[in-house]
Order: sequence, then C-alpha cells, then structure tokens
Amino acid sequence: MYYKIEYLKAGKTKYVVIKADSVREALVKFRKRRLGVFRNIEEFHKPSLKEKLSDLLAFKKINLEEYVAVLEQMYVMLNAGLAIDLVLENIALYIKDRKLKKIILSITNDIKAGFSLTNAVSKYEKELGILSIAMFRLGEETGDLSNAVKDLSIILSEILENRRLLKKATRYPTFIIIAMMVAFTVVILFVIPPFKSMFEQQNMQLPLPTRFLLLIDATIREYGAVVVGGGFILFIIILYLYETNEKIRLLLDRTILKIYIIGEVIKLALIGRFVYVFERLLASGISVVDAFDIAIAIVDNLYLKKNMQKIRVSITTGGGIATGFEDTKLFEPMIVQMIKTGEESGALIEMLNKVSNYYLTKYRDLVSNISTLIEPILIMAIAGFVLMLALGIFLPMWDMTKLAQQG
Repeated sequence: MYYKIEYLKAGKTKYVVIKADSVREALVKFRKRRLGVFRNIEEFHKPSLKEKLSDLLAFKKINLEEYVAVLEQMYVMLNAGLAIDLVLENIALYIKDRKLKKIILSITNDIKAGFSLTNAVSKYEKELGILSIAMFRLGEETGDLSNAVKDLSIILSEILENRRLLKKATRYPTFIIIAMMVAFTVVILFVIPPFKSMFEQQNMQLPLPTRFLLLIDATIREYGAVVVGGGFILFIIILYLYETNEKIRLLLDRTILKIYIIGEVIKLALIGRFVYVFERLLASGISVVDAFDIAIAIVDNLYLKKNMQKIRVSITTGGGIATGFEDTKLFEPMIVQMIKTGEESGALIEMLNKVSNYYLTKYRDLVSNISTLIEPILIMAIAGFVLMLALGIFLPMWDMTKLAQQG
C-alpha cells in the first residue's frame, strides 16, 4: 500500500508518497526521513506504468470555448434566482461536447445527492482546472455564486482569446512548413527515382548533393516505417519522462524558453496569465496567499513556476509581493516598481491590472508579428530546399552533358 503524506518545509507545503503496510508504518518511515513538519496523511493509489501511459495519451481537457459558454449561461440563470441543480440540469441538455456534458450531469447528480458544488466539481480538477474549483468555492463561501461564475468566465474568456490569437498568427507559417514537407516527400519519392536509374546507367561519380538526396530516398524507402515508429516511441518516452521526472521536465521547460520566438511567446503568455488571474482573484476577495497558489497552478512551465514560487516565500515571510517579484528575476525593474508602488499606496489590485495589461499588449504585439519574424527563416529554408534539389539534379546532368560533348 502507498500513503501520501503532506508536510511543511521552509514555509512550503510539500508531498511525499511512502510505501508501507499501515498508516503507523508510513508515519514511522516519514519521521526517519526528517523531511519536515507532518500535516496530513491519506491512502494513495500509485498508478501502474500502463495507467500512466493511458493518462498521457488521454485528452483530459474539455472544450474551453463551450465551457465558457456554459459559465455565461450559469451566471444568467443563477442571477435570476434559479437553484444550482436546476441550472446545471437545463444547461446539460444543450451541451455538444460529450466529455463536458458527462461532467455537468455528474455534478448535477452529486448536488442532488447532498454534496456541495465545490465537492462535486473537485472530482474533475484535471478537466476543469483548479481555478474553477477555487472560484466555485469562493462563490459558495461568500454566498455570491453568480458573480464568482461571472468572474471565472471572464478569466477563461481572456485565456481563450489569447489562444485564438496565437493559432491565427501561426496558421500561415504552419501551412508553409507543412507544404514544404509534403513537397520534399513528393520530390524524394517520385522525382528522384527516375534520375537515380539514369545516373546509375552512366556509371559516373555523383556530386555530394545528389548522393545526399539519394541517401534520403533510400532511407525513406527502406527504413521509413522504422523511422516513423522509432520517432513515435521516442515521443512517448520523452512525454512519459516529462510527466514523471521533475528534473527532465525542468530541463525541457527551461530549454523551450530559449527557443527563438516560441520561448518569448510562452513566457509572455504564462506570466501575463499568472498576473491577470492573480489580480482577478484578489479583486474577488480571495486572500493573497490563496490567490497566488491558484494563479501559480495554471502556469504550465515548471522552470517559470519554480522561480515564481519565490513570490510566495516573500509573502509568507513578510518580505512583500514586490520583493518576491524582484527575486524571481523574471520581471522588469519597471514592473517591480509598479508593484511596490501599489503595495505602499494600497492600490495593489489597480497596479496588477496595469501590469496585466502591459503583458497582454506585449503578448499580442509579438503574436501579431510572428509571421513577419519567422518569414526570413522560412525564406531561407525554401531557398535551401530549392538549391539542394537544383544542385542534386542539375549538377550530374551537366556532367553528363560534358561527357556527351567530349564523346
């Protein structure tokens, strides 16, 4: 059996999974390790390799656009005074996404069975996100569920809009890259072979570009299935290590942030999203520490998340939010100064709103110019592709022409 133990170390809540035959034995092993101050223990089901792979390949997330539409309908109906179970039951009739519909119906049944909305939603943290659970809990605790749902829909709408902008901006470069890959495959499989037989008949020394093209052709024909299968297996292994090994995930997340354009887009998107959600949660009445814990949970990049945890340490040790922002080394001095001014003047939420708008503007400016920034790279790639084909095909043909003239 496995037990999950929650403990406190250096002001941070951490978890460890220990294998033991009983709770008593698990606690003894925990004390021997001297990890920190014990807080809680619960039985834990440790998933097998097969279950982990199934989780990796399963699509946990629901359709965000339809979820936002559901939240907007919930706000209208709750604001009209309808009971939450009746609201969800009516909304479920018109949901198209099967996964989301199943979740809403399950939540409705749990509420009718006497569970609170928060407890009913908590089972679907992976699908709906920790942000949803936090906002529903806030609404129930304050007695203003309708406005909590409204705030949640606004936050998720902003995230959805940023995703749409990124997809729209990358549509053209993606199309060009796919077109080049298709063109290259067609040339290798259908254009090169006729020239190959002609060159072999002449029994001549082929130039390097031609030999390179013929090597690619032979590799695709003889080992194509092995390359594709190996690539897929390698992808699964990397994905598995990324999800299960913190060091690998930290390394890959840090590397991604260094990639030209892509890294900057990810950094601006995640930091901007964190600040935006942090500001909205504070404005909704959630405490600073809880607001930070919820906001940081939606930051997917582990490298950024670890650095941004310094903000929490600063808050819990009395250093202040601005000091934490400065300690991360992720924010410009201007941003740190704005946060500091907001803290000192009691206008922190207003300053966070301005910081959020600043990052949103930078993100949208970068995304709108992605095509322009990538265009030189695409032009060079196309030029290299055409040049390689031209040299690979025409150089031996010129040599054949010279031989014919000499003969």
